[in-house]
Amino acid sequence: MHPKPTKAARTLPEKAETAYETLDRLTHAGVAKATAGLAPSVLAEAWMDWAVHMATSPGKQMQLAETALHNASAIWAASLGFHPIEAVDDRRFSGEAWAQYPYSLWAQAHLKNAQWWQEAMSGVHGVEPEHENLLTFVAGLIADTAAPSNFVASNPEVISTTLTEGGQNLLRGARNLGEDLARKAGTAEQRGPQPFEVGRNLATTPGEVVLRNDLIELIQYTPQTDVVHPEPILIIPAWIMKYYILDLSVHNSMVRYLVSQGFTVFMVSWKNPDASDRDMGMEDYRRLGVMAAIDAALAITKAPKLHAVGYCLGGTLLSIAAAAMGRDGDNRLATTTFLAAQVDFTEAGPLRLFINGSEITLIEDMMAEQGYLSSDQMAGAFALLHARDLIWAPYVRDYLLGRRGESFDLMAWNSDATRMPARMHSEYLRKLFLDNDLAEGRYRVGDQAIAVNDIRTPIFAVGTEDDHVAPWRSVYKLHLFADTEITFVLTNGGHNAGIVSEPGHAHRHFRIASRPENAAYRAPEDWLAKTTPEEGSWWPAFADWLSKHSSAPAALPPIGATRGRYEVICDAPGTYVMQK
Repeated sequence: MHPKPTKAARTLPEKAETAYETLDRLTHAGVAKATAGLAPSVLAEAWMDWAVHMATSPGKQMQLAETALHNASAIWAASLGFHPIEAVDDRRFSGEAWAQYPYSLWAQAHLKNAQWWQEAMSGVHGVEPEHENLLTFVAGLIADTAAPSNFVASNPEVISTTLTEGGQNLLRGARNLGEDLARKAGTAEQRGPQPFEVGRNLATTPGEVVLRNDLIELIQYTPQTDVVHPEPILIIPAWIMKYYILDLSVHNSMVRYLVSQGFTVFMVSWKNPDASDRDMGMEDYRRLGVMAAIDAALAITKAPKLHAVGYCLGGTLLSIAAAAMGRDGDNRLATTTFLAAQVDFTEAGPLRLFINGSEITLIEDMMAEQGYLSSDQMAGAFALLHARDLIWAPYVRDYLLGRRGESFDLMAWNSDATRMPARMHSEYLRKLFLDNDLAEGRYRVGDQAIAVNDIRTPIFAVGTEDDHVAPWRSVYKLHLFADTEITFVLTNGGHNAGIVSEPGHAHRHFRIASRPENAAYRAPEDWLAKTTPEEGSWWPAFADWLSKHSSAPAALPPIGATRGRYEVICDAPGTYVMQK
């Protein structure tokens, strides 16, 4: 029998509702669906704060009027040829055609207008910083929407393509749009083999599923060396996406790399939850996920300890589990590794724009109706953070130029998202993201609070320079909360590409430095200034670090158990990763 959710779990909302409250919740859920889960009240509050303070800031108004007049004069003079049109440094306007009149003038006018709105939304005396940040973000979104590159009549590349192809590009674009809408509606039919498919050219490292419960399948990978370090590696990926971000193609699979370096590797593959899993909470993810996987990996290998690795949300969950283990005297962890993972959420980057009490309440009302948060509802907020690259660039390419971008493994993985159980996602947003309970000592496992400094193992942490999900300075805060040995790596790339940074990957560099146990704190800026960049991938440094914290290589462990709870169930990649 599989373990069931904890008795404490209860369907949101937790108290009996009156008919009036039910009506309010259903209305809020409808609003959430119409606004992609974004709370209108939050924007209204920010705008009111700005408007009131702007109305009583005559100096700011005069400054903006002066800037607007100066911009208009510059554009007018450039249009009459009185002085050259300024060069534009923007990827949207980088083609040769954009250097020609009138397109160069339109691009310059757009950028000046966008900059003016950024100035208008910021620097208004008395406006709350979080309101200013939200309004400048929204102003940027609106400006990006109005960019001349987004319209057929003002994009020279689209005009040229339309004339050359006799409008066939627009017909292809309409067909592409129809296919995308059908795919989102779930009515599209898959035509033939796809460029990337799980089990064919994604997630292909050989292994076996050795545990399945209500929340995870645990994969044990087949050794690729004659001997291995006795301590296995257990990887806890984020449950927001499928696990194979760390087992993509043959050339960039972290799992395959670690196995080739003489390690036994286990991977958690999370179930894609549905409405029946609405009561699964953070404690279920810790117990049925991390702790069940630790029990299995150590029982199979007969090792006294293992190396635990957590990626993104999986790293946050691992920090909770490891802190609880340290508090309770459970010393089965040899090391803990956090890949682009946060334990403190006060500097969580642009995502903070979307997380506040009103926003979370709206999301909870939406989840209460359907039992989960869908991948589409999550994807909207992430896309808005990089609207130019994730919304408008594909829009121009796919629908105006009628071209499809080339598929690659990371893109295929990125489109393979999962749902979030209502209870778990509510607890994560409120306890961790909004209230910051873990960093501030209020997060409880069992009947007692835990603290990150309860983690007593050596720590390896990785931040990425361009991470908008877990900014590296936020990841670096582990130095504030843990007093054990910490080795910190800062690598170039974003939240995903910086982690999937295999040896041989072009244009990769990283910084690495270790802090001994109980050493003095260094600010991230000081660390950055005094840590020399190294060319190449950080993976070999990670493998070396794991080796130094492991015992000498020995005989290979069995794959699963010969009988009992951990018998081999099926081949990797298993069944949970296939759930849609």
